[in-house]
Order: sequence, then structure tokens, then C-alpha cells
Amino acid sequence: MIDHRLIRALHVERLRREDLGAETREPHSIFQTSTLDALLGGAYDGDVTFADLALRGDLGLGTLDGLDGEMIALDGAFYRAGTDGSVRSIAPDERTPFAVVTPFRPDVGAAIEGPVDHAGLLERIEALVGDQALCYAVRFDGRFEQVHARSVPRQRPPYPPFSQVAAHQVEFDLDHLCGTLVGFRFPDYAQGLNVPGYHLHVISDDRSRGGHVLDCRVLDGRIRVDHSSQLHMELPAGVAWTEPDTSAAKHDLIAGAEGES
Repeated sequence: MIDHRLIRALHVERLRREDLGAETREPHSIFQTSTLDALLGGAYDGDVTFADLALRGDLGLGTLDGLDGEMIALDGAFYRAGTDGSVRSIAPDERTPFAVVTPFRPDVGAAIEGPVDHAGLLERIEALVGDQALCYAVRFDGRFEQVHARSVPRQRPPYPPFSQVAAHQVEFDLDHLCGTLVGFRFPDYAQGLNVPGYHLHVISDDRSRGGHVLDCRVLDGRIRVDHSSQLHMELPAGVAWTEPDTSAAKHDLIAGAEGES
């Protein structure tokens, strides 16, 4: 059954263009279009434009129409990281099948003096997290000795399930990177709606390199965390609401798709 804590935070709405401007930039609120389960099942056609998405938040992540690369939202601008790690700006009329954004308003922060590996960075972030039943937006600005990242190529209909796409994802290293890591921490009981635990993307300060973070080594920087008490979810036409699947089998499927061992 769906966890009672998620019921209090979750607002599920059928996607209607005229509603996208409602409740824009509500502090400590996450906006998500579609669900991770829908994406894993091959729902890659974009429904929401990035112009509409910008009304709901200035920091976030996701993908583009046709699963065309990794999306990074930072300071109100949207970027696509391709399979070679290069980054370009996203036009307002481009569309996304899955994205998560928030008007980032950090509650807490902490400096990091490294070097710190990926697990150590997550431990530092976790130390700033309060109620683990809530969702959190995360931003880390700093210097990385290395980031091991990935992206996926654009898919064409008929779309394969994401497990097949992930088997052919392109991994690459971003060395000596100064940049920003953005992402979210979702509670375990939200599995299937989003990635349980941490989902992180990175972009360089010069907006030339980026991707989905698989591993990293941090030299120094600063973490900021925004707790989110509200989750607004828009379900595009053709995407049905289903209760989160917290089974071990679904966890393993998501971990494989996210590149976790």
C-alpha cells in the first residue's frame, strides 16, 4: 500500500496545459512530470515544454523527448548533456517526458574539504537531511578531481524499455571539473514514482560538460539542501497512476537502470 507520509505530500494531477502555471514556484515544493515507472516502461514522448517547466522551478534534472540525453536545470536555465559529455542549451519549445524541478530555497548547508569519494559525499549530504520521510533537493558547488558519468542516446519508436536502453548507455569521465551537482533525494517508499535515494546530475561552470553522475571524487566545495514538504505530480495522457512498488525486484530494476552495481 502507498505510504501515508507520501499521501500527505503528493498532489497528482492530470496534465492540462492551462494548469501548468498554477502554484508556480511554491517554496519547498517539487514538481514532477510523469513517473519513473512510466519512463522505465518506454514512455519517452515529451509532453511538457521547458518553457512550462521553467514556471515550476529553477533547479532539477530529467531527460528530453525521445530520451535524448540527460537534462540539468540550474539557476533557471536548462541544459542537455549528450553521450560524449558535451552540453548544449535547451530551447523553451523542446519537450520532456520526465523531469523533476524545484524553486531551490536551501534550508541548510555545509562546506566540504576533501578529497571525498562519492559515498563520502552522500554521507555528508545525509548528515544535513532531517526527516527522512520527506523529499530533498540537493546542490553541490565545488571542484571535482573526477566525475564518472553517463548519458543515453535518443531513441526512436517503437521504443524499447529503459532496461534495454541502459544496457547501451555511454559512460565517460569528466576530469578536473569545476561545476555544480544537482539532484534529489526521495524516500524509499516513493520507489517507482522516482528514484529512491539520490539521483544526481552534474554540469561544469562553463556549461560545456555534464551528465548523470555514477561516481565522483570531490576536492572541496559547498553542499546546500532544500527540504520539500510538497510533491506536485502531473500525469500526461496515457500515463496511469499506480501505487509505488517497493518490492526488491523493482529496486533491482531501478538500480540497474540507474547504473548502480
